[in-house]
Amino acid sequence: MSEAAATGCVRYERHDHILRIVIDNPAKKNAFSPEMMLELSEAMTLLDTDPDLWVGVLCANGKDFTAGLDMPKFFGPAATARPRPPENIDPFGMANTCRKPIVTAVQGICFTVGIEMMLAGDIVVAAEDCRFCQMEARRGIAPLGGAHFRFISRSGWGNAMYHLLLCDEFSAAEAYRVGLVQEVVPVGRQVERAMELATIIARNAPLGIQVTKEAGRKFIEAGERAAIDYVPRIRERVFGTEDAAEGIRSFVERRAAVFKGR
Repeated sequence: MSEAAATGCVRYERHDHILRIVIDNPAKKNAFSPEMMLELSEAMTLLDTDPDLWVGVLCANGKDFTAGLDMPKFFGPAATARPRPPENIDPFGMANTCRKPIVTAVQGICFTVGIEMMLAGDIVVAAEDCRFCQMEARRGIAPLGGAHFRFISRSGWGNAMYHLLLCDEFSAAEAYRVGLVQEVVPVGRQVERAMELATIIARNAPLGIQVTKEAGRKFIEAGERAAIDYVPRIRERVFGTEDAAEGIRSFVERRAAVFKGR
C-alpha cells in the first residue's frame, strides 16, 4: 500500500475543461488531515488559475463524503499544522474564493467541514443515503468554515438555527427541502450526475459563467465579510475553554461529553 493510500490524500483528474477533485481516505470515512486540506487547496488553486479549466467537481471515494476533520491531527499534542499559502484558494471560501463554478457530489456521511465545503461551492448533488450534521457544538467548539452564515443564506434563519442549534443528523431529503442541496439522486449516481451538470456548464462561455458567479457573489459579499470577520471572536470565545478540551477529549475517547459552560 502506498503512503498516500495509507494516510489519505486529495487527488485530481482532468476531464477536458473539467477538474474532478477527489477526497480519498475511505479507511477513515474520508476524514481530513492537515496534509489533505492543503492538497485540496492546491487542487482548487489549479482550477482557479488554469485558463483551460472551466468547471470543478468535488467528490469523494468510498461510501462517505467526509466525517470531518481527523481531530487529533488538528488539535492537541499530535497536531501537524499545514498552513495554506496566502495566495491559494481557501476550500471554505473564507479568504480567496474560486472564480470557477464548483459542483459538489456528496454521499453517506457528510459532517461538519463537509457541509461547509459543499456550501462554499455552487451546486450540490446528494445521494439518497447522505446524512448531514453540523455537530461542532457537541464537541465544545463551533463551526469556523462558514456554516454560521451559509446555512442562513441557503436555507433561511429558522431552518439554519434548527439544524445548527440542535446539532442533529438530517437526511438528503431534508437538505433538499431546505435548499442546502439542489438534486437528490440514487446512491452511486451522485458523481456521474455532478459530472453531467459540469459538462453542461462547460458548454457555455466560460468568461460569461465566471462573471455570472462573480456578480452573484457581489450580492452577498458584504454580509459574508462581516460574518467572516467575526470568526476570530468565535475562536476566542470557545477554543480555549474547558468545554472545548472536554469535547475533543470525549471525541477521542468515544464517550459522551460532559459540558460545564466554561
